[in-house]
Amino acid sequence: MSEPIRLQKLLSECGVASRRAAEKLIEAGRVQVNGQTAKVGDKADAEKDRVTLDGKPIRRRAEPICIMLHKPRGYITTMHDEKNRKCVAELVKDLPMRVYPVGRLDRESEGLLLMTNDGEFANAMMHPSHHVPKTYRVTVKPGITEEQLNRMAEGIVIDGRKTAPAEVRVLEEEKDRAVLQIVLHEGRNREIRKMCEALNLETARLKRIAFGPIRLGMLPPGKWRELTGEEVAALRALAGLKAPAEGGGKRSGGKFRRNGQAKSRR
Repeated sequence: MSEPIRLQKLLSECGVASRRAAEKLIEAGRVQVNGQTAKVGDKADAEKDRVTLDGKPIRRRAEPICIMLHKPRGYITTMHDEKNRKCVAELVKDLPMRVYPVGRLDRESEGLLLMTNDGEFANAMMHPSHHVPKTYRVTVKPGITEEQLNRMAEGIVIDGRKTAPAEVRVLEEEKDRAVLQIVLHEGRNREIRKMCEALNLETARLKRIAFGPIRLGMLPPGKWRELTGEEVAALRALAGLKAPAEGGGKRSGGKFRRNGQAKSRR
């Protein structure tokens, strides 16, 4: 027998959005339960109640999926934009199921963005207590000093709170620019850009090249591929999640190709 659960949890389990994003959908009045506009804190039973988002019925998702997208610059990390700006939803429209972003990359940033319909997985990847490392390649101007490198590595006070220690390495250095590799263990909003701003550095380019052990590699901008079962297992283990039950999440890497065209393997 199923029981009513909080609406944001239900939306997450159905692959609509993470719990935090689901709360925003509810607050915006876009979610209804049995024809009534829902409020944060409401509960519903997916098997008995009619739950809709923008008038469209919400159904429990089938099998979990996780993809990696090479987000180009100029795209908003959202599935819906009221200002009609380019968003990542356009890049995964060929997927036969709905997925949503795991965390964010700001509009002018690029690189590896995970997307999934697995609410538990998404929450674990984003929760600061799990400290899943994210690696970035960052070009700064006009260059960087030893003191600035040390301050960035030790942590900088931003918005009244000190950033967690970061791993910083200089990859290239010229007279008027430097290319850094930065590994973060927390996911604060625009953290690298704010760190650079606090050090009077201009962020000329910011690209995420790895999420935990998963690397962007040669995946072209605007393209995606599904993570393999081994890659998903590695991320889950890093976040301290148990392996999914038999039959759940086993099909990763089986039905979709890198270019976004569905194709079953035989």
